[in-house]
Amino acid sequence: MTTADLGAWVLKGNADQAGRFAADPHVSHWCVHSGYRMWLRRAGQPVVFWASGSRRNDLAYGIWGLGVLTAPARQDPDDHRWKAPLDLTIAPPTAWMSRRTIRADATLADLKVLRQPQAANPSFLTVAQFTVDRRYLSQHRTGAGEGR
Repeated sequence: MTTADLGAWVLKGNADQAGRFAADPHVSHWCVHSGYRMWLRRAGQPVVFWASGSRRNDLAYGIWGLGVLTAPARQDPDDHRWKAPLDLTIAPPTAWMSRRTIRADATLADLKVLRQPQAANPSFLTVAQFTVDRRYLSQHRTGAGEGR
């Protein structure tokens, strides 16, 4: 992967923790892996939030939010974890893009996060995948949403 191929970074989180976003949907930072991709991340690059791991049937896991990196990742001096500074908002549940919808789209069906769900954080979307994702999210931002 190169920055020319990059549509957006995909930050993963546990869907069972959805309650944390109810009071404040803004996400200002997220833990990331310090692998080779860390050096490809730049301020202003798009980021999507991928909710995974839910054992509850009422949560549509998939893409829940959209934002941008605000600076390169840095190591927290207190807990020594790498964190990416963000300006990201978790959308209302009616605007979440479910895994079922993603798998039904020919461009999105082979997302790396679907093929390798245990891979390190972050994953990525290609330019074509992010174009489809952005179109969907803008159409459903205030719409009735989708079935789970």
